[in-house]
Amino acid sequence: MRPKATRRKFLASCSTSTAALAALAPSGATGAAEEPGLGTPFLCLTCGSQFSETIRPPERCPICEDERQYVPPEGQQWTTLEKLRVAQKNAIRQEEPDLVSINTEPKFGIGQRAFLVRTPGGNVLWDCVALFDETTIARVRELVGVAEIAVSHPQYYTTMVEWSRAFGDAPVHIHEAERPWVMRPDPCVRFWSGREKGLFGGLKLVSTGGHFEGYQVLHWPAGAGGKGALMAGDQPQVCMDPKQVSFMWSYPNYIPLNAPTIR
Repeated sequence: MRPKATRRKFLASCSTSTAALAALAPSGATGAAEEPGLGTPFLCLTCGSQFSETIRPPERCPICEDERQYVPPEGQQWTTLEKLRVAQKNAIRQEEPDLVSINTEPKFGIGQRAFLVRTPGGNVLWDCVALFDETTIARVRELVGVAEIAVSHPQYYTTMVEWSRAFGDAPVHIHEAERPWVMRPDPCVRFWSGREKGLFGGLKLVSTGGHFEGYQVLHWPAGAGGKGALMAGDQPQVCMDPKQVSFMWSYPNYIPLNAPTIR
């Protein structure tokens, strides 16, 4: 009896075949053929996840292999923070009073962006971008730095450990359910459980589940001129018509969440 076909097996077979053809061509600058020095925390070129230090690039990225993400047809590829600093830069913009956005240009990974929420008790970095350089550090320090970090879900973890270390080992708050998805474990990562967790300045983390089991959002009561703002990562996702939002289990593979889960 033939084994049941699944979307994951199909994607894996496509990636394997394409990778075999790609091996005939010269390896790219981010390929595994490169031999860096000891202790390199490699970055996945597809999702932007940073891994614990290794001599050679990891063989696989569990986040990309999950059905919510994907392994590109040419196979898994890797880069380093040093290379990223040469090719990209961060655009830091004031979005509203006490809210600053950080976007990497050109786009890297899945196009992650971060926000610095400023409060009288200390600043909270919401979500993370992979690019972390001296220009970004200097600008964030001008804004009184980072006291705490919170990340919505695994595809935004990126270089959160680098960010923490640059700002006095600021704690990184992640829901306990997401522990298996942390590719670079570090003492700065503080796992919490339950439904809600308070942060500086009246901010509150809320575990919602959905896109990931431990998905979390950040409620900012003082945002939007005192009306309150929801820092939502990509759940819900604001549509092209900003009067609508969408909820997805997988964004790149167009798999929606079902109605009971959304409720």
